[in-house]
Amino acid sequence: MTTKELPDVLVLGAGPAGMAIASALGKESLKVDVLSPKGPDEPWPNTYGIWGNEVDQLGLENLLEHRWKNTVSFFGNGSLKEHDFENKPTQHLLDYGLFDKKKLHSYWLNECNNSLINWHQGFANKINFEQHKSTVTTDDGKVYSARLVIDATGYDPIFLKLKSNEPLAVQTCYGVVGNFSKPPLEKDQFVLMDYRSDHLSETQKKEPPTFLYAMDMGDGKYFLEETQLGLVNPLTMDDLKGRLEKRLAYRDIEITSKQHEELGLFLPMNMPIPDFKQPILGYGGAASMVHPASGYLIGNVLRRAPLVAKAISDAMQDKNLPTMLIAKKGWESLWPTELIRKKSLYQFGLEKLMRFDEKLLREFFESFFQLPKNQWYGFLTDTLSLKEIVNAMWIMFLKAPWSVKKGLMIMRGRELKMLFKIIFPNI
Repeated sequence: MTTKELPDVLVLGAGPAGMAIASALGKESLKVDVLSPKGPDEPWPNTYGIWGNEVDQLGLENLLEHRWKNTVSFFGNGSLKEHDFENKPTQHLLDYGLFDKKKLHSYWLNECNNSLINWHQGFANKINFEQHKSTVTTDDGKVYSARLVIDATGYDPIFLKLKSNEPLAVQTCYGVVGNFSKPPLEKDQFVLMDYRSDHLSETQKKEPPTFLYAMDMGDGKYFLEETQLGLVNPLTMDDLKGRLEKRLAYRDIEITSKQHEELGLFLPMNMPIPDFKQPILGYGGAASMVHPASGYLIGNVLRRAPLVAKAISDAMQDKNLPTMLIAKKGWESLWPTELIRKKSLYQFGLEKLMRFDEKLLREFFESFFQLPKNQWYGFLTDTLSLKEIVNAMWIMFLKAPWSVKKGLMIMRGRELKMLFKIIFPNI
């Protein structure tokens, strides 16, 4: 194959990130191949939530399976007395949606096919870089070359090199879709975070905190998920399952039938940014695009794909531009200096939250969601500028109780290093 006949881009992975970037590249009239262990028709295993404003701006609201207007969190201690102040909900006043994963998958598969994406199946296990192309070899000996390779293989990327080997904080969760002896939440309600802890003993309250993420799926079916925000040494699935069962039993609720169990294993929250000095680009979880403080990824992946694709397309107009420099243009679009600074600030926040006990976490989030809606929403969705984030955090700090101020000010780990990165992002 001559250089002239080479595909422009070889994308590794056919999940949401792989299909989103492949489709965007195809719309730039680039020739794109996708290589994945399973075919493009293979169903996606995970579910994806997104705020209503985000999905509306993307124009993908027709792909939602559910959309809730009654969106709340609980940050009180909790009580068996239904109308007790400790059960008072925090009203978010923003819609939240859950994608129909079959529709989402079908949509991106059609977008890719409309862009004439070429599909290949196999396990990539070796890559060779040359000045003007990269060549990937599969475990069965097949060879695929392109001017640029994009690794979109998820949180454990095949070929991307990361900048740091520090311990990863991971989010874990155990969830159930099923029917219950009585409604575990209000009709048509979505619960972002339920940190009520009155079902726990004093000893258990000293253990790593967890919260309930829950939604009414309609027709008497509910999705309940016990979630740990992020820890280097995470709770086990058995621990989380036990927490959920105890939470329900305390309120005299039994699971009468299970349609599905959700095992959200080890979602890395503080993955380091990849090394930009490599002749390969990453996208999605592989490129550390998950929000370190909220765990959100899908909105960011869908929103930024066209921008990154445009940068790659522009770079490839120079037919003699080396692969290393094409990748460099891609990295500059994916991770401009401001986004690196923002990530360091988010990681600072996560580092703090990991050290808070359950009472301090409840106080922190209660203060956070008292911010104006555009500020807390923009923080969670990574749509604020760095200046806007700093302003929001300063307002929250001023209004927060002394316990939260103290928790934020005391430096016990890597916080100073992360603050340093905000000022000097490229060091």
